[in-house]
Amino acid sequence: MPNLRFSGRIAFLSLSLLTGLLWILDIMTGSVHIPLKEIFRILSGSESESVAWQYIILKIRVPKALTALLAGAALAVSGLQMQTLFRNPLASPSELGITSGATLGIGALVLTGGLGAIGPDTFRQLGIGSSWLAIVMATLGSGLVFSLLLLIARKVTDNVILLIAGVMIGTLTLSLTSIWQYQSQPEQLQAFIIWTFGSLGGVTGPQLGIFTLVLVAGLLGAFALSKTLNTLLLGEHYARSMGLSIRRSRFLILLSTCLLTGTVTAFCGPIGFIGIAVPHLARSLMGTSNHLKLVPACALTGAILLLLCDILTQLPGSQSALPVNVVTALIGAPVVLWIIIKMNNLGSSFS
Repeated sequence: MPNLRFSGRIAFLSLSLLTGLLWILDIMTGSVHIPLKEIFRILSGSESESVAWQYIILKIRVPKALTALLAGAALAVSGLQMQTLFRNPLASPSELGITSGATLGIGALVLTGGLGAIGPDTFRQLGIGSSWLAIVMATLGSGLVFSLLLLIARKVTDNVILLIAGVMIGTLTLSLTSIWQYQSQPEQLQAFIIWTFGSLGGVTGPQLGIFTLVLVAGLLGAFALSKTLNTLLLGEHYARSMGLSIRRSRFLILLSTCLLTGTVTAFCGPIGFIGIAVPHLARSLMGTSNHLKLVPACALTGAILLLLCDILTQLPGSQSALPVNVVTALIGAPVVLWIIIKMNNLGSSFS
């Protein structure tokens, strides 16, 4: 393990403070400069000197920062659950095919002309989350893959087989999506590509309320499964000897993961690397395999990483922003490589 361990209380306090700091910094960042004093006035509920500043903070930046916080936490916790369930240090939510299932739903929308009718310019300005139709189709795609996984899970007892099945389903759905891309018009294809870049700025209004409610429920459910995850970490034979129902536990973990990952993908598009990188960072920081500590640590670390990525997407002095998926890959890939080199034996965390 890299020498990053702190005592539990200090680690949680540090992560919480850093999360709050980056959340404020994310609200401060943007193409329009707003004085820090005005930002705190607006956040405290006082009237601002500028109606435009108040609109930008309350309607654009605060929802985007909250989306980054919740999405980062959800993806990180989902990755932790997958790595523990499959006892695989490189497992992530995307390997179950949930993300590609959402992509399949959007691909169907592209083929029928739904995204083309909305127009790529609208998606640039409002964000993919602004389309309820896209959210519904992505959710249906994720739900379809989840249903297939549940059918397979009832037939097999080996988690490795289930993981391979998820990878194969993901490959199949991506192949179908590629066929639809090939048959789409250039305008529709452009809108689809924009969706695959990911967006944190389109979840506002009623959508933000639903997004928050579902993810908070999913995170609480994941925390409630902490003891189950601790038991599974010791091996299935030991878990059975402790009276744990493997099928029921696997169903609940899959349900929690699909709820968290599917919701984030439906509202924000596919966001990579958070699910695979953050659990390892959290283990290094906390120095423990106890999920009662790891789940909240993963949630905070995932929120920190995605907030940082969202800040980096903002180009200083520019009216445009980099796609969030580009930045998560630029940060996530070196982190994973660093973890592999430093830990030398990733499997030690799962034995």
